[in-house]
Parts: sequence; C-alpha cells; structure tokens
Amino acid sequence: MKLFTGLVFCSLVLGVSSEWYSFFSEAAQGAWDMWRAYSDMREANYIGADKYFHARGNYDAAQRGPGGAWAAKVIRDTESLSSLSTEADGGHLTGV
Repeated sequence: MKLFTGLVFCSLVLGVSSEWYSFFSEAAQGAWDMWRAYSDMREANYIGADKYFHARGNYDAAQRGPGGAWAAKVIRDTESLSSLSTEADGGHLTGV
C-alpha cells in the first residue's frame, strides 16, 4: 500500500498526470533493469565488480525516464539501508 501511495504521489509531483501510466511502466522497467544488473553481478561472481553492476543498473533504469529514475533511487536507498543494518549487527541481517 505504501508503494502504491508513493507511486501516485510521485506521479502527481512529477507532473505526469496526462500520461500517468507511462510513469508506472517506466518504474517497472527500471526495476527490471536493476534486477537484471543484480543477476548479472551474481552470475559474474567477481570480487570488486559490484560498483560496475550497480552503476550499470542505475544508468539503464534512469534511461527509461522519470519512473525508471525513481525506481533506481528507491532500490538504491533500500539497499543502502539494508547494508547499514547489516554492518550495525556485525554482519548479520536484521529487520529494519
């Protein structure tokens, strides 16, 4: 419900009211770009390559438009929150 409310709010703020459906489409495609970069990173299994794959995912998602850029930012922020949570607990994942 929070995600839906956030999407509606962002669509109003960004002024895409005439084509609000394109924002949702771009967000879904941007999320897919981020997932594809993550799965490619896992498949490569190369130490130190995570920055490249994160940057590639962010770039690909942002190229989709405002919705893709928004999805990349949300995923990036969520990822940074989970890494802070993991570091604070000594490497054990905790609920945020």
